[in-house]
Amino acid sequence: MRVQRILICALLAGSPFLTHAAGANHEGHADDRVRCASGRPESAIIACTHIIDDDRLDVFERTSALKNRAYHYQEQGDLERAIADYTAVLSRPEQRRVQAKTYVNRGLVYSKMGAAARALTDFTQAVSLDPKLDSAYINRASIRMKQGDSDGAVADLDRATQLDPRDVSIYLSRASIYAQRRDYVRAINEYSRALELDPKNPTTWRDRGLAHRALDNDQEAVADATQALRLNPNMGSAHLDLGLGLERTGQLSQALDEFNKAIQLGPTDADAYQARGDAHMRRSEHSQAIADFTQAISLNPRLIAAYANRGVAHLGNSEWDLAIVDFTRALSIDPAQFATYVNRGQAFTEKHERERAEADFTHAIQLNPRAAAAYRYRAFLRAQAADYKAALDDYNRAIDIDPKDAEALRGRGFVYLQRREATAAIADLSAASALNPGDELALRSLSEARALPSSSKQGR
Repeated sequence: MRVQRILICALLAGSPFLTHAAGANHEGHADDRVRCASGRPESAIIACTHIIDDDRLDVFERTSALKNRAYHYQEQGDLERAIADYTAVLSRPEQRRVQAKTYVNRGLVYSKMGAAARALTDFTQAVSLDPKLDSAYINRASIRMKQGDSDGAVADLDRATQLDPRDVSIYLSRASIYAQRRDYVRAINEYSRALELDPKNPTTWRDRGLAHRALDNDQEAVADATQALRLNPNMGSAHLDLGLGLERTGQLSQALDEFNKAIQLGPTDADAYQARGDAHMRRSEHSQAIADFTQAISLNPRLIAAYANRGVAHLGNSEWDLAIVDFTRALSIDPAQFATYVNRGQAFTEKHERERAEADFTHAIQLNPRAAAAYRYRAFLRAQAADYKAALDDYNRAIDIDPKDAEALRGRGFVYLQRREATAAIADLSAASALNPGDELALRSLSEARALPSSSKQGR
């Protein structure tokens, strides 16, 4: 969602500036005046030039033709000539409000050329000449947002709202800024104000739904996406968003239906394939998930989640090497994914590559010191190597982070069992069994712990 650049100025909104002049010296330009004001760009530029070059005409008419020619050059994409004409206009005396609009027009051309600093200067000059010109604030907000000055952009949009409180685009632009700043509560408020003024815009409903989903307001997100689709049933992105909301509320079948519709409407939407793949993963349909992730990657080769989740699907199919390839690719794009290191570590563990697995779990812990699973998996490797002290340290950390981690409790109980510390082993294995009554390994180890000599059943 980007700040919208809105064109609200006399010369560029609608038709060019139309001059009305009379007198004997002007009769030869009757056709030129009509074409200069409203003709096609090619013929209009020629007509405007005739007027500009005729020094018998008054300054006002020639300046108006210069403005119109600048507009037509802009229409043609001849931005350098448009800049030159607007600059020439600004060198001539004008009323402050008229001159302010010309600065806005030139600023828009600079913006199209990528000359952000010059555009910003022109919009600021327009504001100083006419503090009530809302288009100057709106367009300056766009530049400030691109430059990372979101506070300045919001300040400009606030001023524009004061000048025109019924301009929906201002609320949408401000909502976009808040959403990018992850200030979703304010974003929702702005989208709601926009919907009060324009309740028939499906994109606004969809975008507010996205903000609700970011706040885990799943029911509200589903309701907004549903409303967007009532207004526009062929909005593929709304089907995608509705599917994501339904998935989060546990309605997987309905979510898959929505993802299918999103793909039908947008067969090149990598995110839709990614979402459908994730839904298949939730249903343990690994092969279907892999097919969708593969399609998503073909459409967007830098879609990190598709590589990472396809790797998880390969893990589910016991395809360790394929999983490692996908996890490695995901990490090459974004090496800060601690969960992907944990997953790749599991694949290395299954291949009995202990050192590489332990290195991945350690890296995950460095990225996220509260990654309980990484401590648990590393503890398992250390216990396998009979490094019980290090294993206990890791299990302790995992259980401190998540006291109800049944696997960590079972693992620590097993280590105590190996150390013949029966009391501690019985406590942990009993807790693990209570959390997961179907854990046969925990129950078997608990029986062994209870069978230890009574001399071992002392304090830790």
